[in-house]
Amino acid sequence: MSMLDKYFEIASKQGIIIRTTKTYWHKILAKHPSVAGLETEVKNTLQNPIEIRVSQKDDSVYLHYRKLREYYLCVVTRQTIGDNEGYIITVYITDKIKIGSVIWKK
Repeated sequence: MSMLDKYFEIASKQGIIIRTTKTYWHKILAKHPSVAGLETEVKNTLQNPIEIRVSQKDDSVYLHYRKLREYYLCVVTRQTIGDNEGYIITVYITDKIKIGSVIWKK
């Protein structure tokens, strides 16, 4: 990741430093325009989720959930193996929590 393009980084509930770039954030917005302007909520979801699940397909992928009105905000991250760092894969609004192993619940 180019440090010049870094948009934000924040420590997740698991203590993992999660990053994203401006370029990648714009790719997320192109796919999920409903999350535009929700950067603060994304950070809050990483720091203070109601639940964290591990993806059924990839155990390095984590789904962080937080209530957002009548829906959930889901921030999907990948953790670098053997490292305390990771990055955002995608962010979206959903009406239900996906199947996956619960690793943390509020």
